[in-house]
Amino acid sequence: MRDLYDVVVVGGGAAGLAGALALGRSRRSVLVVDAGEPRNASAEGVHNYLTSEGMPPRDLVAAGRAEVAGYGVEVVDGLVRELRPVDKEAGDDGDDGDGSRFAVELADGPTVRARRLLVTAGVIDELPAIDGLAGRWGRDVLHCPYCHGWEVRDRAVGVIGTGPLAVHSAMLFRQLTDDVVLIRHAEPVPWPSSQDAAALAARGVTVVDGEVAAVEVAGDRLVGARLRSGEVIERDALVVASRPVVRGELFVGLGLEPADVEMHGQTVATHIPADGAGATSVPGVWVAGNVTDPMGQVIGAAAAGLKAGAAINADLVAEDADLAVASAGTLAPAPG
Repeated sequence: MRDLYDVVVVGGGAAGLAGALALGRSRRSVLVVDAGEPRNASAEGVHNYLTSEGMPPRDLVAAGRAEVAGYGVEVVDGLVRELRPVDKEAGDDGDDGDGSRFAVELADGPTVRARRLLVTAGVIDELPAIDGLAGRWGRDVLHCPYCHGWEVRDRAVGVIGTGPLAVHSAMLFRQLTDDVVLIRHAEPVPWPSSQDAAALAARGVTVVDGEVAAVEVAGDRLVGARLRSGEVIERDALVVASRPVVRGELFVGLGLEPADVEMHGQTVATHIPADGAGATSVPGVWVAGNVTDPMGQVIGAAAAGLKAGAAINADLVAEDADLAVASAGTLAPAPG
């Protein structure tokens, strides 16, 4: 690895690699640092990703790595310990007039400098404390009908009520199968509303009272949800809303804090706020993918990474022009 890069990308999933591809094709020096902990690691395939439908997540990443390498992008496996501004007063990786703004400290490697940062480290899905649930996540414990719905079509599906979108989720999965049960779980009574209850009944979705205590498994197959009462609701798949949270420790040194994402008065996720191109409130720092859009799918993360990469390159082009003018000792001509 070199000492200084135009851009260091933290996170090597779809968003990070798409951003790196745009930057590499613009002849930028780019380092991608990937911890190898993708959010979708347990899923069998990536869906709704045009031309790559059903591709295993790790195969998609491997193909992306090969593509960016063709444009000179460096990719390393490892953890980023800290991201921080270059501290010229303390001599910390001091800027020698090369435009470096940030220090990127690797857990098992050197500290490198970057002119710009693109952070695409994703989120962690916090799940309800239901015995056995986490071990089935991404397999037959699901959250998104667009990511996994086709795979459970015409099967017995149970939706666990853990948030404001449970009724909506039940109706979406009802489009894929006529056997949907909505389990009230920890949602307060009265719930659902009379209007939602009428819509669920009209679509043949059964609402079951009771709190889910555990996932029932036979061999390596989910077979139902066991309630606190001991009753087992036989199901082939369960749907539950996770709470995606940002890896906030990455942003502490940059002075960025995760913000809550709220729906219907409930906090359903956290994210790093950014503008439409991924620029944060800290100049020189961009984000893309689930770290700023926790509900986004893989193809949307790739598109956001591309947009951020293009915005970063444009920002560097402007800075390069300013540096060139200053180096030449000339003033820019006045308009007209």
